[in-house]
Amino acid sequence: MKNNNSKFKNENLIELEHGGGGLKSNELIDRITKILKIKSKWTNTGDDAAIFDLGEKKLVFTTDAFIVDPIFFPGGDIGKIAITGAINDLAVMGALPIGISLSLIIEEGFSENNLKKIIQSINKISRAANTPVVTGDTKVTEKGKIDKIEITTAGVGIAKKIIQNNGAQPGDCVIVSGDLGEHTVALLSKRFNYKTKIISDCQPLIKEIQSIAPFLTSAKDPTRGGAAAILNEMASKAKVKIILDENNLPFKKETIALSELLGIDKFSFPSEGRFIATVQRKFADKAVKKLKSFNKEAKIIGKIEKGKGVYLKTIIGGLKKIDTPRGKLITRIC
Repeated sequence: MKNNNSKFKNENLIELEHGGGGLKSNELIDRITKILKIKSKWTNTGDDAAIFDLGEKKLVFTTDAFIVDPIFFPGGDIGKIAITGAINDLAVMGALPIGISLSLIIEEGFSENNLKKIIQSINKISRAANTPVVTGDTKVTEKGKIDKIEITTAGVGIAKKIIQNNGAQPGDCVIVSGDLGEHTVALLSKRFNYKTKIISDCQPLIKEIQSIAPFLTSAKDPTRGGAAAILNEMASKAKVKIILDENNLPFKKETIALSELLGIDKFSFPSEGRFIATVQRKFADKAVKKLKSFNKEAKIIGKIEKGKGVYLKTIIGGLKKIDTPRGKLITRIC
């Protein structure tokens, strides 16, 4: 009798790339979910959050884990990312968050003062987003068993209408809520001790998304794997072709420079307070205008056509394929 566990080959070992948000992450998650597959009333389990139908409304449920290095960086810390990540996974689904769970695993010898700063960051975002931390758990492990602190959050929200990531249609525009990759630049500036004016883009997205929710055909936040990963997911699920315009890319010069220095595609740089969405052409300008009231860098960056895959239309008019990230990725970024 064949066992589902045979999907895991005994000689294979988990690598850092399995947690980077690229192809190897997708392959590992696929093997895990095949083992865990069970019939239930939950739907949308392959998206940012799962959905439970309550009749006129939908319960939306998400979870995420954070192992960030360094834990403090320009514009934030591991606590801010942890609660923001859960809130945004609900927000991009069209849900209003109503509660967050907080799980802390702390290394023996960790500074209580640093723990206080992290909890204060969580509290600040919780209050600003009107999303309380309502339950949680705390464990302390022996020194050397983990690196300082690990945080897991889960969130629940309520939605009247779900924004799924498979709704893009030919003729839609691709919009972005602001420049991408700034979380990556800020965190690496601390890790590698170089100067930058860029701070992390980490922030809740509830207000921005709710302001244009009626116009959206799909939405997703480019965290692990960056824009390259989520655009390929959106294109694949909607069975469409996404074409980005090189003349209107959402990256600052410093972000592009760091990408070239590290030899890592800028499209794979994670953000923690941005979203990419598709919207019907007739509503695109109106949606961007609303987003600009939150961030002046919001813009239209591409279009949807019939076909498949994600491409960059270059300055000289050619098409360059943007693949789901593989190979060298930045670890412990979010």
